[in-house]
Amino acid sequence: MEGTVFSPAIEGIKHVKSEEGEILTKSFLNVCQQILPVIDKFGAAMTLVKADIGGNITRLENKYLSDPVKFNHLYSMIRVEIEAKTAKASSSCTNGLLWLTRAMDFLVGLFHNLLKHKDWTMSQACTDSYTNTLKKWHGWLASSSFTIAMKLAPDRKKFMDVIEGAGDVHLDMERFCSTFSPLLEENHKFLASVGLDDLKAS
Repeated sequence: MEGTVFSPAIEGIKHVKSEEGEILTKSFLNVCQQILPVIDKFGAAMTLVKADIGGNITRLENKYLSDPVKFNHLYSMIRVEIEAKTAKASSSCTNGLLWLTRAMDFLVGLFHNLLKHKDWTMSQACTDSYTNTLKKWHGWLASSSFTIAMKLAPDRKKFMDVIEGAGDVHLDMERFCSTFSPLLEENHKFLASVGLDDLKAS
Protein backbone atom coordinates (compact mmCIF):
# COMPACT_ATOMS: atom_id res chain seq x y z
CA MET A 1 0.00 0.00 0.00
CA GLU A 2 1.32 3.41 -0.95
CA GLY A 3 1.36 6.08 1.71
CA THR A 4 0.10 5.88 5.27
CA VAL A 5 -3.18 4.59 6.63
CA PHE A 6 -4.51 8.16 6.24
CA SER A 7 -3.78 8.42 2.50
CA PRO A 8 -7.14 7.08 1.20
CA ALA A 9 -9.11 9.45 3.45
CA ILE A 10 -6.99 12.45 2.45
CA GLU A 11 -7.56 11.60 -1.20
CA GLY A 12 -11.29 11.13 -0.57
CA ILE A 13 -11.68 14.54 1.09
CA LYS A 14 -10.82 16.21 -2.23
CA HIS A 15 -14.05 14.83 -3.69
CA VAL A 16 -16.43 15.52 -0.81
CA LYS A 17 -17.86 18.73 -2.22
CA SER A 18 -19.91 19.29 -5.36
CA GLU A 19 -19.01 22.10 -7.75
CA GLU A 20 -21.63 24.21 -5.96
CA GLY A 21 -19.83 23.60 -2.68
CA GLU A 22 -22.40 21.19 -1.18
CA ILE A 23 -21.19 18.19 0.83
CA LEU A 24 -21.94 15.02 -1.15
CA THR A 25 -23.43 12.18 0.89
CA LYS A 26 -21.57 9.25 -0.64
CA SER A 27 -18.18 10.98 -0.69
CA PHE A 28 -18.48 12.19 2.91
CA LEU A 29 -19.46 8.72 4.14
CA ASN A 30 -16.59 7.20 2.16
CA VAL A 31 -14.08 9.38 3.98
CA CYS A 32 -15.57 8.37 7.36
CA GLN A 33 -15.37 4.75 6.24
CA GLN A 34 -11.73 5.17 5.18
CA ILE A 35 -10.75 6.26 8.66
CA LEU A 36 -12.07 3.01 10.20
CA PRO A 37 -8.82 1.10 9.46
CA VAL A 38 -7.01 3.66 11.64
CA ILE A 39 -9.45 2.95 14.47
CA ASP A 40 -8.86 -0.79 14.00
CA LYS A 41 -5.24 -0.28 14.98
CA PHE A 42 -6.36 0.86 18.43
CA GLY A 43 -7.69 -2.60 19.17
CA ALA A 44 -10.19 -3.04 22.00
CA ALA A 45 -10.01 0.58 23.17
CA MET A 46 -11.98 1.77 20.16
CA THR A 47 -14.52 -1.04 19.79
CA LEU A 48 -17.34 1.22 20.98
CA VAL A 49 -16.35 4.13 18.78
CA LYS A 50 -15.95 1.91 15.75
CA ALA A 51 -19.34 0.26 16.24
CA ASP A 52 -20.95 3.66 16.69
CA ILE A 53 -19.33 5.15 13.58
CA GLY A 54 -20.04 2.03 11.51
CA GLY A 55 -23.69 2.00 12.58
CA ASN A 56 -24.21 5.65 11.71
CA ILE A 57 -22.48 5.32 8.35
CA THR A 58 -24.75 2.36 7.52
CA ARG A 59 -27.87 4.28 8.58
CA LEU A 60 -27.01 7.26 6.38
CA GLU A 61 -25.86 5.05 3.52
CA ASN A 62 -29.11 3.08 3.50
CA LYS A 63 -31.08 6.30 3.32
CA TYR A 64 -28.86 7.54 0.50
CA LEU A 65 -29.24 4.27 -1.43
CA SER A 66 -33.03 4.48 -1.13
CA ASP A 67 -32.88 7.46 -3.52
CA PRO A 68 -29.34 8.46 -4.60
CA VAL A 69 -30.56 11.38 -6.69
CA LYS A 70 -32.73 12.87 -3.99
CA PHE A 71 -30.14 12.33 -1.28
CA ASN A 72 -27.04 13.18 -3.29
CA HIS A 73 -26.38 16.12 -0.96
CA LEU A 74 -25.80 15.20 2.67
CA TYR A 75 -28.17 17.75 4.16
CA SER A 76 -31.08 16.84 1.89
CA MET A 77 -31.96 13.82 4.07
CA ILE A 78 -31.92 16.04 7.15
CA ARG A 79 -34.24 18.57 5.52
CA VAL A 80 -36.68 15.78 4.63
CA GLU A 81 -36.72 14.62 8.27
CA ILE A 82 -37.21 18.15 9.56
CA GLU A 83 -40.26 18.54 7.33
CA ALA A 84 -41.59 15.16 8.43
CA LYS A 85 -40.85 16.09 12.07
CA THR A 86 -38.81 12.90 12.56
CA ALA A 87 -35.39 14.56 12.89
CA LYS A 88 -35.21 14.15 16.67
CA ALA A 89 -36.01 10.44 16.67
CA SER A 90 -33.11 8.35 17.92
CA SER A 91 -33.13 6.31 14.70
CA SER A 92 -33.18 9.37 12.41
CA CYS A 93 -30.47 10.22 9.88
CA THR A 94 -30.21 13.60 11.58
CA ASN A 95 -29.21 11.83 14.77
CA GLY A 96 -26.91 9.57 12.76
CA LEU A 97 -25.13 12.51 11.16
CA LEU A 98 -24.84 14.34 14.47
CA TRP A 99 -23.21 11.41 16.26
CA LEU A 100 -21.05 10.53 13.27
CA THR A 101 -19.78 14.11 13.22
CA ARG A 102 -19.15 14.06 16.98
CA ALA A 103 -17.25 10.76 16.78
CA MET A 104 -15.13 12.24 13.99
CA ASP A 105 -14.53 15.35 16.14
CA PHE A 106 -13.21 13.01 18.80
CA LEU A 107 -10.84 11.30 16.34
CA VAL A 108 -9.58 14.57 14.89
CA GLY A 109 -9.01 15.82 18.46
CA LEU A 110 -7.13 12.65 19.30
CA PHE A 111 -4.89 12.87 16.22
CA HIS A 112 -4.33 16.53 16.97
CA ASN A 113 -3.20 15.65 20.51
CA LEU A 114 -0.78 13.05 19.19
CA LEU A 115 0.78 15.68 16.93
CA LYS A 116 0.87 18.44 19.52
CA HIS A 117 1.81 16.58 22.71
CA LYS A 118 4.71 14.32 21.89
CA ASP A 119 5.10 13.33 25.54
CA TRP A 120 1.49 12.25 26.16
CA THR A 121 0.55 8.59 26.42
CA MET A 122 -2.15 7.31 24.10
CA SER A 123 -4.54 7.13 27.01
CA GLN A 124 -3.93 10.82 27.85
CA ALA A 125 -4.47 11.85 24.23
CA CYS A 126 -7.73 9.87 24.07
CA THR A 127 -9.09 11.11 27.38
CA ASP A 128 -8.34 14.75 26.63
CA SER A 129 -10.07 14.56 23.26
CA TYR A 130 -13.04 12.71 24.77
CA THR A 131 -13.44 15.39 27.44
CA ASN A 132 -13.42 18.13 24.80
CA THR A 133 -15.76 16.46 22.33
CA LEU A 134 -18.07 13.59 23.27
CA LYS A 135 -18.23 13.71 27.03
CA LYS A 136 -20.79 16.50 27.45
CA TRP A 137 -23.22 14.67 25.15
CA HIS A 138 -22.89 11.29 26.81
CA GLY A 139 -24.93 10.02 29.70
CA TRP A 140 -23.31 8.40 32.71
CA LEU A 141 -23.34 4.90 31.22
CA ALA A 142 -21.70 5.81 27.91
CA SER A 143 -19.21 7.96 29.75
CA SER A 144 -18.20 5.16 32.13
CA SER A 145 -17.86 2.64 29.31
CA PHE A 146 -15.68 5.06 27.45
CA THR A 147 -13.44 5.78 30.40
CA ILE A 148 -12.88 2.04 30.90
CA ALA A 149 -12.21 1.54 27.17
CA MET A 150 -9.58 4.30 27.14
CA LYS A 151 -7.54 2.33 29.66
CA LEU A 152 -7.10 -0.29 26.93
CA ALA A 153 -5.48 2.22 24.56
CA PRO A 154 -2.38 0.79 22.87
CA ASP A 155 1.16 1.93 23.47
CA ARG A 156 1.71 5.15 21.58
CA LYS A 157 4.92 4.17 19.82
CA LYS A 158 3.52 0.80 18.76
CA PHE A 159 0.42 2.50 17.38
CA MET A 160 2.42 5.07 15.39
CA ASP A 161 4.62 2.31 13.97
CA VAL A 162 1.60 0.29 12.88
CA ILE A 163 -0.10 3.18 11.05
CA GLU A 164 3.10 4.50 9.46
CA GLY A 165 2.97 2.48 6.23
CA ALA A 166 5.14 3.95 3.49
CA GLY A 167 5.04 7.65 4.14
CA ASP A 168 5.23 10.41 6.71
CA VAL A 169 2.46 9.56 9.16
CA HIS A 170 2.77 12.84 11.09
CA LEU A 171 2.42 14.88 7.94
CA ASP A 172 -0.58 12.82 6.79
CA MET A 173 -2.23 13.03 10.20
CA GLU A 174 -1.82 16.79 10.12
CA ARG A 175 -3.16 16.93 6.57
CA PHE A 176 -6.17 14.82 7.47
CA CYS A 177 -7.03 16.97 10.52
CA SER A 178 -6.68 20.26 8.66
CA THR A 179 -8.76 19.22 5.64
CA PHE A 180 -11.43 17.19 7.44
CA SER A 181 -12.11 19.58 10.36
CA PRO A 182 -13.77 22.27 8.19
CA LEU A 183 -16.26 19.66 6.90
CA LEU A 184 -17.17 18.66 10.46
CA GLU A 185 -17.48 22.33 11.32
CA GLU A 186 -19.88 22.76 8.42
CA ASN A 187 -22.02 19.84 9.64
CA HIS A 188 -22.26 21.44 13.09
CA LYS A 189 -23.17 24.82 11.60
CA PHE A 190 -25.89 23.29 9.48
CA LEU A 191 -27.31 21.24 12.37
CA ALA A 192 -27.15 24.28 14.65
CA SER A 193 -28.96 26.39 12.05
CA VAL A 194 -31.93 24.00 12.28
CA GLY A 195 -31.66 23.70 16.08
CA LEU A 196 -30.44 20.13 16.07
CA ASP A 197 -26.81 20.35 17.15
CA ASP A 198 -27.36 19.80 20.85
CA LEU A 199 -29.20 16.48 21.09
CA LYS A 200 -27.87 14.32 23.89
CA ALA A 201 -27.51 10.57 24.09
CA SER A 202 -30.65 8.99 25.48
